[in-house]
Amino acid sequence: MSTFREDALRRIRQDGDFDAVVVGGGINGIAAFRDLALQGLRVLLVERDDFASGCSAAPSRMIHGGLRYLENGEFNLVRESLAERDALLRLAPHMVHPLPTTIPIHSIFSGFFNAAATFFGSVGKPSSRGALAIKAGLSLYDFVTRKNRLLPRHQFRNARSTRALWPALTSQVRYSATYYDAWISQPERLALELVLDTRHDAPQAIALNYAKLLRIGDSYQLSAEGSNELIVVRPRMIVNATGAWIDQTITALSDGAAPAEKTVTGTKGSHLILANDALYQALNGHMIFFENTDNRVCILFPYLGRVLAGSTDIKVDKPGRTRCEPEERDYILAAIRTVFPDLAIAASDIVFSFSGIRPLPRSDAEFTGKISRSHVIHRVESDPPQLCMVGGKWTTFRAFGEQVTDEVLAFLGRPRIATTADRPIGGGRNYPADGERLSALLSREFPIGKARADHLASTYGSRAFDLMAFCDGHPDDVPLSSTTVMTLAEILWLIGGEDVLHLADIVLRRTSLAITGQIDLEILDTLLTVMARELAWSGEQMLAERRQLIDELGTYYGVSVAMLQDRCKEKDKAS
Repeated sequence: MSTFREDALRRIRQDGDFDAVVVGGGINGIAAFRDLALQGLRVLLVERDDFASGCSAAPSRMIHGGLRYLENGEFNLVRESLAERDALLRLAPHMVHPLPTTIPIHSIFSGFFNAAATFFGSVGKPSSRGALAIKAGLSLYDFVTRKNRLLPRHQFRNARSTRALWPALTSQVRYSATYYDAWISQPERLALELVLDTRHDAPQAIALNYAKLLRIGDSYQLSAEGSNELIVVRPRMIVNATGAWIDQTITALSDGAAPAEKTVTGTKGSHLILANDALYQALNGHMIFFENTDNRVCILFPYLGRVLAGSTDIKVDKPGRTRCEPEERDYILAAIRTVFPDLAIAASDIVFSFSGIRPLPRSDAEFTGKISRSHVIHRVESDPPQLCMVGGKWTTFRAFGEQVTDEVLAFLGRPRIATTADRPIGGGRNYPADGERLSALLSREFPIGKARADHLASTYGSRAFDLMAFCDGHPDDVPLSSTTVMTLAEILWLIGGEDVLHLADIVLRRTSLAITGQIDLEILDTLLTVMARELAWSGEQMLAERRQLIDELGTYYGVSVAMLQDRCKEKDKAS
């Protein structure tokens, strides 16, 4: 067990009184934890698995205003989302970047009257959207961001201009429209940086991954991995941020009675990561935001040297861990072929897939795209009271956390003393206006090449200087593999300072090794050896960690043992 973890459990053991306990370490729970802690409150965050390992690890990796929410009449959500998008572009520029987004358009009038019907309450399936409907939506989008504009206005093109920029697009395209939103490179890392920032800025607060809050009789007790004891905890208020599991958590942490009605509707979203150079080039640096033949919205955009494609939107009745099923894979691949019909797109291009449940407010909408993406706070009058964070999306986490904090402060009779609206996140602190300059500064200060400097700058932002202060001259500052610029010393830094308990934490969340298709058996075993040495794992535990990660990659991410082996063979051939 790490020294930090031992110290955290000791502090809880000595004093189990907390102003608030946040249950659920996804992005919403972390946002609430951070904002609460900055008010000087004593706050405990518990996450049963790793931070941001559930729904928060499975977004479309877009930070956006929600253009299509305008059609549902959700102007307040769009306004809030756009403000939060722009805030993240300023506060986390190392991970959140502008994304030019292009919509292929096949008609002029289609969908215009349907959009109006939706605005006035229709919850049925929409028809395809033509140029007029899209122009109206983008004009509203621009109007909302007219003050303090960070990104360019939208632009329309005719077929000829569209073809000049995207020659591989289907010939059926008559127009295109380009507007700007944003994308996030590593959402799991951004969530973790919020935890680390809070630990530094509000040391009275405690966050634990691999820990659970249990109700036993009339008391609450903490169970944490690495400890065989239960520690009594006395919260004045509970923030239930367990996403798709909110209703189960209400039951488990109150009097045992199920809620009178469900608070959450779940929809499943699956995504593919493809290694297809022709498709990557065809995108020309843009996201292609298009409708499939069933009028569901799909996306394609360049992502860390690969192409991210998605997504499905399937209603689910029960929460649980999900994966991209073969029929979903085929659906997404078929959708790509409708916009780029002449490109060879195959299942063999997929290097990674992921899926999660979107925990949305309860809805009876027939078409999943009509279910609101807004967020609400549902209060359960138990002892202590529970505030449930229902719905929400990655873009609006900061605002949602702030709103929950205001309710907790009102309950406790405490004033707000700090805001997160202008507080940089992690490596976004002291980030230069020109991101390229950070890479150049790293290369100048440390004996590293451009490729490694670019990797460090884009992954860690200004924190890269702390990392390199650790790595510089370290005997283990050697590459993990011939296919990556990451080094063993970088992994040691992550293990020592980023709450790593398991091999999967490094492969799936602290690095992009898995999602970009770099992970292979050789790298996996190198990581395993380093982690076993640092965390004092026995031979038996090493085997268990290896087996667990391989099973997880195969079951939930579409990365089989055969794929891991083939990557080793390809690397050997290349060398």
